[in-house]
Amino acid sequence: MAAPTLAMNEDALLSAPQRCGCTHHGRRLFTGLLAAGALAPLAAARAAVAECRRSRVSQLVPAASVEGSAQQQYAALLHEAQGQHALAPANHPQLVRLRYIAQRMIPFTAECNERARQWRWEVNLLGSRQLNAFCMPGGKIAFYSGILSQLQLSDDEVAVIMGHEIAHALLEHARERMAKGTGTQLLLRGGAALLGLGQAGDIAAQYGSQLLSLKFSRDDESEADALGLVLAARAGYDPRAGVGLWRKMGEATRGKAPPQWLSTHPAGPTRIKDIEARLPAVLPLYEAAARPERRYAPPPRA
Repeated sequence: MAAPTLAMNEDALLSAPQRCGCTHHGRRLFTGLLAAGALAPLAAARAAVAECRRSRVSQLVPAASVEGSAQQQYAALLHEAQGQHALAPANHPQLVRLRYIAQRMIPFTAECNERARQWRWEVNLLGSRQLNAFCMPGGKIAFYSGILSQLQLSDDEVAVIMGHEIAHALLEHARERMAKGTGTQLLLRGGAALLGLGQAGDIAAQYGSQLLSLKFSRDDESEADALGLVLAARAGYDPRAGVGLWRKMGEATRGKAPPQWLSTHPAGPTRIKDIEARLPAVLPLYEAAARPERRYAPPPRA
């Protein structure tokens, strides 16, 4: 899901305290993410479900430049949200929920992309009716409150979305799309072969303002769906929730979404079919994973 310009302040959702709505399976805090068996290699999952290969085209734009631009854009977005009283405080129940789910998922990310070990992961909740979420390069995650409240998402469904968005960052889809645009600029200038990474980095910085509105191709979305299911399953969340998620999304966007051939996203029925086809390979990962010790309820419907 791309992140469009912010439309702030879902009615009172972030201005008043909510009940947590969480249940605790035992009093022990979760400390077993790195326990024996929890970090089983992704090799089998990659072969059967999702490959963690990144396009060589992306190397045209240095990863550090893209991640630096993303960090600046993310900080600006949070500043804007805070100014409009639409940035959830750290104790907001739904932000606590999102950060808990992310905490379970992040330890598995470096197996796909070694750079993820260096990322300064952030998770924030923005008050907006938009049905949207994203993860920018460098692990900058944001959910819009509308997607949680309007779709009444379960934890498993939230994890499927978060896994999908994290997968975009791990597979460096933004860097790839920017590199392709950069390559076009360089070719038009007639000197692509003569330019070094320094100038490519300058061009990457020029793309920073576009990171929030970057649209991925249908192939990118399918890759992110596949890897996202693996991440959710390994974090202990049921990947079968992806089917219900896209049915909910279809209901919420009925009559609004363009046909598949006009969209950068696969159509809902296509995604559901693809998820169902991947489940036999992903479910063993879920069955072997440690289950979350905390479960949270969705927020009140806006």
